[in-house]
Amino acid sequence: MAGPMWRQCRRWSTNCTSASLLETLWHFNCRSVSFSASSLGRPSWSSRPGNEGQPSSSTQINPKILNFISSLNRHKSRLLYPTLQSCCCRTLHSDAKLKDPFTLAQKDLTSLYDDIKKELFVSKEELKSLCDYYFDGKGKAIRPMIVVLMARALNIHSNRAGDLLPGQRAIAMISEMIHTASLVHDDVIDGSDKRRGKRTINEVWGERKAILAGDFILSAASMALARIGNNTVVKVLSQVIEDLVRGEFMQLGSKENENERFKHYLEKTFKKTASLIANSCKAVSILVNSDPEVHEIAYQYGKNVGIAFQLVDDVLDFTSGANHLGKPSAADLKLGLATGPVLFACQQFPELHAMIMRRFSSNGDVDRAWQYVLQSDGVQQTNFLAQRYCQEAIRQISMLRPSPERDALIRLTEMVLTRDK
Repeated sequence: MAGPMWRQCRRWSTNCTSASLLETLWHFNCRSVSFSASSLGRPSWSSRPGNEGQPSSSTQINPKILNFISSLNRHKSRLLYPTLQSCCCRTLHSDAKLKDPFTLAQKDLTSLYDDIKKELFVSKEELKSLCDYYFDGKGKAIRPMIVVLMARALNIHSNRAGDLLPGQRAIAMISEMIHTASLVHDDVIDGSDKRRGKRTINEVWGERKAILAGDFILSAASMALARIGNNTVVKVLSQVIEDLVRGEFMQLGSKENENERFKHYLEKTFKKTASLIANSCKAVSILVNSDPEVHEIAYQYGKNVGIAFQLVDDVLDFTSGANHLGKPSAADLKLGLATGPVLFACQQFPELHAMIMRRFSSNGDVDRAWQYVLQSDGVQQTNFLAQRYCQEAIRQISMLRPSPERDALIRLTEMVLTRDK
């Protein structure tokens, strides 16, 4: 009988020059990865004799996955397969230095928070203070930066000037507003007292006012969205709100079946984090190009970068100190959440399964789970999984016409993987 899809995986070695998307799909859908410190070079599959590159007979592959693989192989000549040496994005475009994303997007992001504050303008002083609290220019602004760069790359790909259209600029702003509103609500649900190195809104003003502030930010974002005047864009970004709520509900539960647990985790990660980036990228593509394939490229880049970003975030909860993160470390365990490092650690420490089901609620559960994760290769495997998602993001964005903004989006995948806060 086959084991869980994320558990049964071929081992990585350091002898091969590259890893194909076919192998990536085997990894995600049939077999799990065994990762060691020695695999930080070029990864490859090592197979049992006679089974090179094929799943074992005990592994049942979803026919849809096989069809998808066949489809991708037919278009292999169009795709770029970067290696993962040091980082999966360094060997692409050896003839040109990859552009710094922050430098390229800086012009368009300079007035971002001022524009948001104008959208949130209210005469009531306390509500204004609540809404402006996180729009102080100290956030990472990763989402609007990705949207800005994607919009410019798509404009060039579509034979237009690189400058942003007014609607694309509005989508960048809306993405940050939706993200911030979700943080305000998340902090209430989680009872968090610290965010971005300072006290949370619910800690300063109380839960009721925090909820209302989050609602007000969402309502202002909705009005800005309506002014764009494109029904398809409205529909795409409305999906983000639904995904955020569904993702939050998914986070409140946990799958008893070990086979389904990792799939549940990745789906929740998409809905809570990646959906906003994916659909924002798709929205800016809709405004400039009518080709559904281009829309899908934008969407898939955002989806894969978004999932990788959250996977790294889940790793940092175990590897980065509270002062560096701006929030308490081990926060996920204390909230009863089993993230990637914990789920991978279960392979080596089955004792974690019972802890996951009781959401680390018994005395000593959090400390024991923390130690199990650090003694396992859960952190390394989660980091490696993030690399694979970034590799797919690069493959997608490389289908666009070359431009500084496209190359900056490739460089961004490296920054996602190497960030430490």
